[in-house]
Amino acid sequence: MPAERAAPKASASKSKRPTAAQQPTLLAGGNPQIAKADGDAPVQAYIAAMPGWKSEVGNHLDALIVRTVPGVRKAVKWNSPFYGVEGQGWFLNFHCFTKYVKVAFFRGASLRPVPPGESRHKEVRYLDIHEDDPLDEAQLASWIRQAAALPGWSP
Repeated sequence: MPAERAAPKASASKSKRPTAAQQPTLLAGGNPQIAKADGDAPVQAYIAAMPGWKSEVGNHLDALIVRTVPGVRKAVKWNSPFYGVEGQGWFLNFHCFTKYVKVAFFRGASLRPVPPGESRHKEVRYLDIHEDDPLDEAQLASWIRQAAALPGWSP
C-alpha cells in the first residue's frame, strides 16, 4: 500500500507537532511510521504524529497509563507505542486505524470485565476508540491496572 504524507500544520512553530520536514510518513489508516526505539521520546513522537483527533486520544491514553502505572516502560515497536513493566513484558499497545484507535490488552481475556473486542489470539482483547466515543476513564484505568499486574507479552 502506498504511504501517505500528513498535511503540515500552519502553526507548527509553536506546536508540539513536528514541522513538515520532520513529519513522519503516515501508513495505511493514518498510522505514523516511527522508528523502533525504547523510551518516552519515540512514544511522544508517535502521539504527536497521530492525525487529527487521534493525537488527543493518544495523549489521553499515555497520560492515563503513566498515572495508573508509575514507572511504566515505553517503546515504539512495529509502528505502535507499547507499555510494559520492567521484567514482566508488555501489557498494552495502541495503533491508529482510519476511523478509530485500537487499544490492545495482551492478556485482556484475564481482565474483569473482559474488554469488548475479540482477537484471533486467545488472550488478546481490544478496545476500539472512535472520534466521538465517550471514554469510561475509570474502567480504562481499571483495565490498565489489572493488565500491568499480569505477566506481559515478550516478543
